[in-house]
Amino acid sequence: MAVVIFLLVYFCGLLIWIQIKNYYGYAITLTASEIVSGIKEVKFDEIKMEKDLIQATFTPVTGRNDTLIDLRVPTSNYTFNVPLTLGVMAGLYIFLRRRKRAYVEALLVLLSVHMLYVFSFEIKELSEILMNRGFETVSTPKIALYQFLWGFTDNMVIRFEPFLIGLYMFLRFRRPAAE
Repeated sequence: MAVVIFLLVYFCGLLIWIQIKNYYGYAITLTASEIVSGIKEVKFDEIKMEKDLIQATFTPVTGRNDTLIDLRVPTSNYTFNVPLTLGVMAGLYIFLRRRKRAYVEALLVLLSVHMLYVFSFEIKELSEILMNRGFETVSTPKIALYQFLWGFTDNMVIRFEPFLIGLYMFLRFRRPAAE
């Protein structure tokens, strides 16, 4: 039964996800860009949605205000696993207790991972650009930290997202074995 539920949700989710992923990416990038602009000395100017790509434009607060920094965030780089993640989550339905809480927490973890991906990508890229253009003091430890954060998120967390969320749900909300 779990396999049937997984396959059904996976394929239906895939068809729906292809249609809405850019809008989801837009919302994630908009939110992450606002957070990044609050941390870095930049002003978040605008956001544009293209096919499979969201472009966020920033302006440095210090120095020349006519400098625009465009960051292009490919939506598929971090959302490609969503249908699989939803399928895994649905397939676990029969094994879980407190299902509503399990799914709310799992969706919050999914949103947080995607937010972390865009945030770490933007803060890494902005730091490198601002340092290269002289708007910010060069800091090797800061760049190393941002590169590690983004690299770890990109290469480890995003790739294993369906299984990490499934494992989280199963370990946290599994039904006790019948005696």
